[in-house]
Amino acid sequence: MKVLLLVPPGLERLEICQSIGVRAPPLGLAYISSVLECNGCKVKIVDSPTLNLDLKRVVLEVKMFKPDVVGLTALTPTIYNAYKIAKYVKAIDRWIPVVIGGPHATFMYEEVLNESIDVDVAVVGEGEYTFLELLNVIEKYGLNSNLLKSVRGIAFRDDGNIRFTGYRRLIADLDSLPPPARHLLPMDRYTVFDKPIRVAHVIASRGCPYGCTYCSTSYFMGRLYRIRSVGSVLDEVEDIVYRYKARNIVFVDDELTIIRRWIMEFLDGLKERGIDISFACGSRVDHVDRELINRLYSQGCSIIYFGVESANQETLDKIGKKITVQQIVNAFKLVREVKGEAAGSFILGLPWETIEDMRRTVAFALKLNPSYAQFTAATPYPGTPLYETALKDNLIEDRDWSHYTTLIPVMKGYSFTREQVSKLLVQAYILFYFRPTHLLKEVKNGKFKLAAEMISRILKPRHLQILETII
Repeated sequence: MKVLLLVPPGLERLEICQSIGVRAPPLGLAYISSVLECNGCKVKIVDSPTLNLDLKRVVLEVKMFKPDVVGLTALTPTIYNAYKIAKYVKAIDRWIPVVIGGPHATFMYEEVLNESIDVDVAVVGEGEYTFLELLNVIEKYGLNSNLLKSVRGIAFRDDGNIRFTGYRRLIADLDSLPPPARHLLPMDRYTVFDKPIRVAHVIASRGCPYGCTYCSTSYFMGRLYRIRSVGSVLDEVEDIVYRYKARNIVFVDDELTIIRRWIMEFLDGLKERGIDISFACGSRVDHVDRELINRLYSQGCSIIYFGVESANQETLDKIGKKITVQQIVNAFKLVREVKGEAAGSFILGLPWETIEDMRRTVAFALKLNPSYAQFTAATPYPGTPLYETALKDNLIEDRDWSHYTTLIPVMKGYSFTREQVSKLLVQAYILFYFRPTHLLKEVKNGKFKLAAEMISRILKPRHLQILETII
């Protein structure tokens, strides 16, 4: 079968990472593609945001490829563009099955299937083997609802009702998956800050045991933390270096250092194999100590991403972060001592907080002085406990999914308005990035132009105009 897998356009205009020139590949589609190719399918991936394709060009890609099945992936802010693509596909040939997956479709499959009559099936959760099994049924029987019932992990229409076939068991052995099909991706187009640097992205694990209330990872990929063997990750990194000439690796795991023995063996393996790379990774402030920090930065780690979120211990406890303010302070102190770089994320607008709580978080960011700070508006993504709380307490004031980008406040708090969060968000970026000490440091390190470009993109007119619509 010929399968066309599409990332809808629109993300490049909305997400913070896209706004600052960080383009990441759709690894989920790449993994699905590799499984399909291993089973005889001809697959094409169209990464619309990275290729800067608009809807018209995406439609042209569909016409030229003439797929038997179209698969779409969508985050919450791109779901409407996914609907548009599905409509265009059906206009080209109404008999082409359209399948959608990803976090939004997983948690909102009933709404998706009710809102878009052009979407035939929603894949819920991990998609590799669910999609393969679904294709086998479609190839033999088409969209026969009686036979679709046998495929675990999908939702579809059945005599006017939405039928969900139940959750598929998580893939326990990640080593059993073939490597992602990078040959189907525009590998030369993935960038950091729009610089001409070859960058490759790797995922070593799935799932998160922590279950923070604002994050959908542990609810989409499960609370069971699964990690690949050290050898398989080293093999993939080695292949990337030699095949794609990329020596800058971004580990997209939320937390790469959760198992200390694993990360130490990985660092040993890099040295033993003579793999010379620079890599970025995420970690938790309670998982690092002096020895690990020294090892990471001395063996190629360029930056560590820490989820700080708040300066208020009560908030850290409420969101299930399971860290302390002191652990945050200690982690950033260790990074400074080895002259390493770290990024911190900070959330403004959690419903129980006050304006003063949020201001303390901004002040805390200035005190920690990470290399980069990411300030986001608390966003109640479907599938998270925060979404359930916001629904129950009638806090959501904006149900336009395209605004769910973390740059636009969509819910009020118990004691503040969306307008107040909008202003604080802009102020936070200005206060952090335009401090004299920070500007001087960027000039000294030769990064002033880079930092100026980054902040100008985040606060560019189109984002400010969107914010102003609710101020």
